[in-house]
Amino acid sequence: MSERAFDIEKRSFEIIDTEVGKHDYDEFQWTIVRRVVHATADFEFATSNGRIIFHPRAIESAFAAIKNKCSIVTDVDMVLAALNKKSIGDLGLKAACYISDGRLADEARKAGKTRSQMAMRQAAKEIDGGIVVIGNAPTALYELMRMIKEDGISPLLVVGIPVGFVSAAEAKEELVKKSTPFITNSGRKGGSPAASSIMNAIMLLYQRQYSSV
Repeated sequence: MSERAFDIEKRSFEIIDTEVGKHDYDEFQWTIVRRVVHATADFEFATSNGRIIFHPRAIESAFAAIKNKCSIVTDVDMVLAALNKKSIGDLGLKAACYISDGRLADEARKAGKTRSQMAMRQAAKEIDGGIVVIGNAPTALYELMRMIKEDGISPLLVVGIPVGFVSAAEAKEELVKKSTPFITNSGRKGGSPAASSIMNAIMLLYQRQYSSV
């Protein structure tokens, strides 16, 4: 990052801190939330409408997954593309998204499922013990929750922040009832910038916490 870009980011964070004011996030949580606000210019991710919600073990579990050189599975290519490739490489992680696999359209049609659902199924091995980042497709989040319940798949973190008017809010409401560590938000807001920002912030936090990596 250039010095000029660093100064702009630093000033942006100062503006966010000032405008949000007092909040109930801890230091690590706020680092993540602030980066989402920075990426989206949407303060509702930090306030009552659409605010980001953390499972009590979300960051701890994410750090454990990263320590184990986990895979990061995304629901769409846009989330995958926005992940920090340098952090992924430096940490020895892998990232995958199967939504564009040419076979999925036929498989989804035959199964009466969406491509997002089938992409989650195809990533089952990477999801187990890994991190899942969902920014667009509520059906991917529903399928993931089914896999956890019925197939015994155990991701160490679910970033479930799909956007939309149909099923997005409802899928998140179901996620917060689960014991699997999660980061989500309330309501319809979400999307690729928010989802990728959460994952990028987690990787940066890990690197700062364990600077010898």
